Amino acid sequence: MSEQANRAALTFRVALESQNWDGIEETSTSLVSTYLRFDPQWQTHADLRVMLKGLLAQQDWFTGDLPTGRRLWRVPTVYGTTMAPQLDEAARAAGMTVDEAVASVSQSRVRVQTIGFAPGQPYLGELPQVWNIPRQTALTDKVPEGALAVAIQQLVLFSVTTPTGWRHIGQTAFRLFRPETEQPFVLRPGDEVIFVSTSPETLTQMKRDADGGATFEVIT
Repeated sequence: MSEQANRAALTFRVALESQNWDGIEETSTSLVSTYLRFDPQWQTHADLRVMLKGLLAQQDWFTGDLPTGRRLWRVPTVYGTTMAPQLDEAARAAGMTVDEAVASVSQSRVRVQTIGFAPGQPYLGELPQVWNIPRQTALTDKVPEGALAVAIQQLVLFSVTTPTGWRHIGQTAFRLFRPETEQPFVLRPGDEVIFVSTSPETLTQMKRDADGGATFEVIT
């Protein structure tokens, strides 16, 4: 995993979709790869492999420009307190004080590297190297929807209530999965996020809003 590998996956997917090849039914990206599903009645494996190799050879995808139309989100986040009880533990694992840990995470502009595990749930990174801390050896029984957790230089923002091995360091009121809408996943791969520190009282007031006080601007 690296920033460049994730950039390559995102950039190559856009280029792949722009080809409009017959028989391509779906594309998506994981952390470091581009997924392609096709109908073999339109393209054989051999022919598609040749086409893909030709496209791959056109440029250095590791240094390509990221897709346009991405968004920069600012998401109000409570760090620590009873809302996010593992901040102290995560800070110790990273060799920082709590204040240093909050400053580090809240000032980091991280990219949605992929959506996975649960509907609309983003993996975000990369954080500074100091956050290359392992997952827990045991699961936390439950973190709530909107929980922000950290491990291996990445953040996860949970779209559902779930057990996890990642340390719960922040809490948001951001509703990521909205199945009642035309676009049920709010965040998209390539979007960027800043988790802005706020108070528990302010966050409580924001719970009436599906965005939990989050705002965004389009990245040109």
